[in-house]
This record gives sequence, structure tokens and C-alpha cells, in this order.
Amino acid sequence: MRHAGWWTATMVMMGVLSGCGGGGSSRPAVLTIGVVPKGSTHEHWKRVKVGAEKAAAEFTAAGTAVEVIWKGPLREDDREQQVQVVEGFISQGIAGLVLSPLDSSALRRPVEEAFAAGIPTVIFDSALATPNPTISYVSTDNGKGGRLAGRRMGELLGGKGVVLMLRYQEGSAATEEREQGFLDALREEFPAVEVISSDQYAGPTRDTAKRAAENLLNRFGDRVTGIYTPNESSTGGMLLALQDIGKAGVVKFVGFDYSSSFVGPLQRGEIHGFVAQHPVNMGYLSVKTVVEHLQGKAVPKVVDTGVIMVTADNLADASVQAVINPPEAR
Repeated sequence: MRHAGWWTATMVMMGVLSGCGGGGSSRPAVLTIGVVPKGSTHEHWKRVKVGAEKAAAEFTAAGTAVEVIWKGPLREDDREQQVQVVEGFISQGIAGLVLSPLDSSALRRPVEEAFAAGIPTVIFDSALATPNPTISYVSTDNGKGGRLAGRRMGELLGGKGVVLMLRYQEGSAATEEREQGFLDALREEFPAVEVISSDQYAGPTRDTAKRAAENLLNRFGDRVTGIYTPNESSTGGMLLALQDIGKAGVVKFVGFDYSSSFVGPLQRGEIHGFVAQHPVNMGYLSVKTVVEHLQGKAVPKVVDTGVIMVTADNLADASVQAVINPPEAR
């Protein structure tokens, strides 16, 4: 079995050989990094791609040629397609893999296959079930983000009210942590807040989320005073459902993930806060970590990419704009 260090030695040797012969020309070997997001449509993933490409460009400019190949499933519920993407990268003989697993268990086997092929893997955004042979986990502290949302909700409701949470999708470790963090914060800090529903799932798209939200609002709309959604598509779908029945701004609504389409509703008071990750930073640090590992450097097992609560009151702050509207993503 080859191990990840094999690639480092091989790439160094290739770099030496590429400078020999050929009329004295020297062309450095390229480290090809396969980056596999959960999906391709959400704004979150597009910003992760910006960060990944930024890291590759910086390494290349500094003398280590790095190429990022970005490929993921179209839908965030297509586990089989994501497995096929990873297996395809393995067969191509990439130097390193950066993966956000759609399912914490289903993606473990292809990651083990990558390890057996000498391809090191960095997991980002959403955890992979353990034990696994990955070299690092680059992510938001999702539990902390969920707690920020729970604390915001409790404060908005003045410590009492009736809340529902629309979950995202079974098997998604990141959103499960956000959901649990939200519930934990309410239970520990605002025990008078009643959670009336927390077992329904939005599914992978804004449209599936809107349908699930409509069902919940039909059942609980007359009682609910607060709503939480744990990712971009569930937040977008819930917002549309609330707007359709004239309750946007009436019910306290806290979401998760930034989308440019949420800024107007935030300013109008239809969304009362959303937790923002730093996806550009996530993509950048994921590629940086796997390349430094290939260079033989020690890398941390866990890299925290940061999380903040965005409200109408702090939206214009420079520190918030640096996260939700970084120069690289404009």
C-alpha cells in the first residue's frame, strides 16, 4: 500500500526530472487537486471554489504549480454521483483530494480507496464518519453556529414562544451539528421556549424546502412565533413560504448561510438574522492544507474557518462585510 508521503517524494522527483534535458527548458510538475463539493448550485459552493482557486494561484505564483479541478454533483442528495466523482479522481491519479461529503458514512469507503492509492484527503465543510484516514478537517464550528442561532432566537422572543426547526437532510453531518446546537442553546438558555416541531426535512433544493415549509406552516402557522433553518436552501425555501402567506417579518426567522438574496429580506425585517460561514476561507485553507501536506509539512487535524451572526444592525460592519462580501468573491 502506498501512503500519502509517497506522493510528496514522487512529485519532488518529477520536478527534478522535468528540469533535465529538453534543450535546457524547465517545467515544474503540477500538483493536481480534485475538489469535490456537496453540490454545484448554492452560492456557498461557488464561494468555496473562489477560495480554492485563490490558494492554487498563490502556490503557483510562489513556484509550486497547483491545479484545482472542481467537480461535484448537481443535487445535494445525489450520494452515488459524488461517490463516482471521487472514484473518477482516484482513477486519474490526482495528487490530493478535497471533499465535502454529502453523507458522513457513504463517502468513507471512497476516501479509504483514495488513501490506498496514495492520495491524501482533506475533508471540508461537513465531517466524515470516523475512523477514517483523512489528514485534516477544515470547517466552520457548526455546533457553535447552531448555538449562535439558538441564542439569537431566544433573545428575539424574549425568552418565551413557540418555535419550529426545519431540518436540512439526513446524513449531512454539518447541518445535524447546526440543528443540535440550536436545540441545545434553547434548552439550556431559554427553557421557556417550546420547540413544536423539529423532525421534518427540507431536502436538497430551495423548491423542496419551500414545499416542506408550506406543510409545516399549514400545521403550525397559527401557533409558531419563531422559525430556524440550518442552510442556504432551507432558509431560501422557508422565506418564500412565509412571503406567500404574508407572515414574512411577523414570525421571527433565523437562518444559516449567506446568500445575496437574503440581504434585502434582512434589511426589511423578513429575516431576523442568519449565521454566516466563511466559504472563501474554507476553500482556500482546504487546498492550502492538502498542498502543504504533499510538501511534507505538518498540518493541523482540525482547521476552524470561522462563523458569525449577521443581523440588520451589524450588516454594514467591515468585519461582517469581509466575510459575506469578500473582495475575492465580487
